[in-house]
Amino acid sequence: MPRTAALPRVALPAALLACCLSCTGGGGAPPAAAGAPGAGDRLFPQAGNGGYDVTHYGLDLSYDPATGRLSGTADVTATATERLGRFNLDLSGLTVGSVAVGGHPAGFSRSGDELTVRPAGPLARGAQFTATVAYAGVPRTLTDPDGSKEGWLRTDDGAVALGEPVGAMAWFPCDNHPSDKAAYDLTMSVPDGLTAVSNGDLAGTTHSGGRTAFHWRTSRPMATYLATVAIGRFTVTRSAPPGGPPQYTAVDPRSDDPGTAASLRRIPEILRWESGLFGPYPFASAGAIVAHLARGQGGYALETQNRPFFPGASDPPAVPLNTLVHELSHQWVGDSVTPRSWQDIWLNEGFATYTEWLWAAHEGGDSVDTSAAAAFDDPASWTFPPASPPTAADLFATPVYRRGALVLYELRRALGDAEFLRLLRAWPAQHAYGNASTADFTAFCAHFTGRDLTPLFHTWLYDAAKPAHL
Repeated sequence: MPRTAALPRVALPAALLACCLSCTGGGGAPPAAAGAPGAGDRLFPQAGNGGYDVTHYGLDLSYDPATGRLSGTADVTATATERLGRFNLDLSGLTVGSVAVGGHPAGFSRSGDELTVRPAGPLARGAQFTATVAYAGVPRTLTDPDGSKEGWLRTDDGAVALGEPVGAMAWFPCDNHPSDKAAYDLTMSVPDGLTAVSNGDLAGTTHSGGRTAFHWRTSRPMATYLATVAIGRFTVTRSAPPGGPPQYTAVDPRSDDPGTAASLRRIPEILRWESGLFGPYPFASAGAIVAHLARGQGGYALETQNRPFFPGASDPPAVPLNTLVHELSHQWVGDSVTPRSWQDIWLNEGFATYTEWLWAAHEGGDSVDTSAAAAFDDPASWTFPPASPPTAADLFATPVYRRGALVLYELRRALGDAEFLRLLRAWPAQHAYGNASTADFTAFCAHFTGRDLTPLFHTWLYDAAKPAHL
């Protein structure tokens, strides 16, 4: 996700704390463990939750653009990873009307952005369960630690939901951490004349009472931060390129500039080229969403799974070609192979930035050596090591992108082109549809190559000091 440097970034309000009290089962049973109200991420310690693993989100929602009101139900199907007398879901704002677990009414309470659920009886370790949450309200726009906007962004004819890093909780209750990926079914009802676009494949539409419901299905596991829905008036284009995945692109007519149209026409070509780098395209469909946002609201592209999002209010073109290349590469590195924790985000952005360098050379622009030299000479690349962003506000700072790409540049120099390109294809295959950490990557590289790469990774990935030369 490229973030524009022009955006000021300030701290996210701290409203992510919940008490974690024990709950005792009947009949002399030992206390049922409570799921922790946080996954323990170093940068976002209260994001996500403990005690269960989500396998499917079923979202049946309705949106009224005139009032900004969202309403409906979320069926969260999960497996308990410990004995649970209570568990938490992440939900920011919105009003919860009822909660049921396994079809039985459950107790619930709210504290900040935590929804604590108390099933009628403890859930055994290994038990599969479905928590059904009925909720409604006007979803919030959240402010990230770096000042950018995410969550639910209203537009003049609808809305856009963006979730990186924690915005998903603004519109549905979830286990809001990248380590817990799940399949999705989203049905969004909107007034006739509007379109609701989301991840995955359009499974069907229904019309009733002046409204249209769009049912989108995502069968491959997806992190919550990659989930999206865009509501508004869109020009929709569907195509089935030979040898590639079917495409669904939705573009706000106000953002349908010639440069954007030219970029979007090249999606099949870009995917073929990136498949040569990373292996077969990992999903069943592709495309893009271009929505018209107010300036200062969501002014960045995002690698939302299957079809990346682009803000149409930027200066023409709304979809620069290099940014499209960047976001599409995330379908392999970020979407299929997702960071295990937020401090591993360089595995997304360093790979995608390096892909931009390769594309520029492929298109006859700057060589990879020239791009690497520019990154090396940029003082902003050296404010911290890419594998260790100091704070949540640094998550999308220059070292994550440009110094992250330099890690791969140095790895290619050490291995040579042929071995490096084999590694580049093997890495997404090794962790397809799962999660991986920086430690997983360095261990994989050592095993794949049979080499001691410790000095290289120490210098370029972990060391705070800038090397004497490239």
